Amino acid sequence: MDTNELIGALVADKHRPASLAAFWWAALAAATVVAAIVFFATIGPRPDIEEAAHSGRFLFKFVVTLTLAASAFAVARALSRPGDRRHALAYTAAAPALLAAAVVFELLVLPPETWTSAAMGTNALVCLTYIPLIGIGPLGLLVLALRHGAPTQPALAGAAAGLVAGGLAATFYAAHCTDDSPLFVAVWYTIAVAMLALVGAAAGSRLARW
Repeated sequence: MDTNELIGALVADKHRPASLAAFWWAALAAATVVAAIVFFATIGPRPDIEEAAHSGRFLFKFVVTLTLAASAFAVARALSRPGDRRHALAYTAAAPALLAAAVVFELLVLPPETWTSAAMGTNALVCLTYIPLIGIGPLGLLVLALRHGAPTQPALAGAAAGLVAGGLAATFYAAHCTDDSPLFVAVWYTIAVAMLALVGAAAGSRLARW
């Protein structure tokens, strides 16, 4: 499809933007349900979650992961439409900025000899296993949403979809994880989410071309 044909199709279908928006929100809702099902069917929340909910470090994990999911969702939606929308990537800086600030604060308050143990934690392998496991189904649904659109940069759009899936998966996993240090989150959550972003980029490149 060339540019003139695309413009003609968009003009002919006045309801297409609303339809695409509705499809994205439906995909997000379905992705959240799938992530929840996998989470509760596999690891579930940590046993002391009620007590942990009184900890600022525990709650901050959700601030970061939900910020990532929300900002990446806005980027993925923008990239699913024709045109150069790479400027939307600026939204994804919000979660890393929050996490970076928390890491600096953590380094200031923790003794230097505890930095390594806080970063390594006790659940690194579990984190690297279950965030991708929880997020792979949602990623598939979000790539379908990309196929419903017309991304001109499908690999980049797929990576954004992977960040959405990673943010959702990390949100659920955070309820299980007993490593609450921002240092642990910055290392292992980031690697796990990046894995989904890479899979999303590959899937978008192959499946979301138009």
